[in-house]
Amino acid sequence: MDPFIQLVSFGLLAAGGNLLGGFLITKSQETRQTKLRYLIAVGAGFMLAAVFLEVIPEVARQWDGQLGVAMSWLLAGYLLIQLAEHTVAPHFHFGEEIHTEEMLRRGAATTAVIALSVHTFFDGVAIASGLLTSFRLGFLIFIAILLHKVPEGFTVASIMLSSGRGTRAAWHATLLIAAATFAGILSVTLVKPAVIYTLPFSAGVTLYVAASDLIPEVNHSGGTRTSLLIFAGVALFYLTHLILHEALGE
Repeated sequence: MDPFIQLVSFGLLAAGGNLLGGFLITKSQETRQTKLRYLIAVGAGFMLAAVFLEVIPEVARQWDGQLGVAMSWLLAGYLLIQLAEHTVAPHFHFGEEIHTEEMLRRGAATTAVIALSVHTFFDGVAIASGLLTSFRLGFLIFIAILLHKVPEGFTVASIMLSSGRGTRAAWHATLLIAAATFAGILSVTLVKPAVIYTLPFSAGVTLYVAASDLIPEVNHSGGTRTSLLIFAGVALFYLTHLILHEALGE
């Protein structure tokens, strides 16, 4: 398949995950929080495994002899999401927004949506950077990101509903973060030589989302079953890795 078609297809699927999350909360008030936490837990485990077992080794290979510089790019990606999600939008968290009084404050919901758009833009950057490196790496990153796309859409729609702006505003916010995901993919496609920088940078973003956003959300909800699903996510990564190894003959 043509690489550009792969990028567009994966971008549309990832953006579709955001739209599905928004649909679940705007169309069904009975969405199960437990099921959402299960998905977050599996996604966190898969993302951690993908970053440590696939992306960082590939970055080390590409930056042979300059690993310190590469890790600086990774750290920059990590800190950017800390800035966007918890400095610009200090009340941001994954899941259904329950702090209505905070979201009603002037601009609070808007800044949270902007922060999540930055986050989803780099979801797209990560997918494109992986695919332009190798299909296997790109596919694994895509699965890792897809697993938390529904919670992203759910979160942004919940923020808008909690701010009292209604279903239409919730849909507009969901469409915005879906478009940001796709924009991230297109931006890397237009500057392919930059992949050597965008891969470690987006790895830092992915690491932050998994370790500092998703896992704390899982731990806050409690429960042995939910916690074990993080390990299930790691196991799912390993299984996917083996299947791709056999299918691609790598």
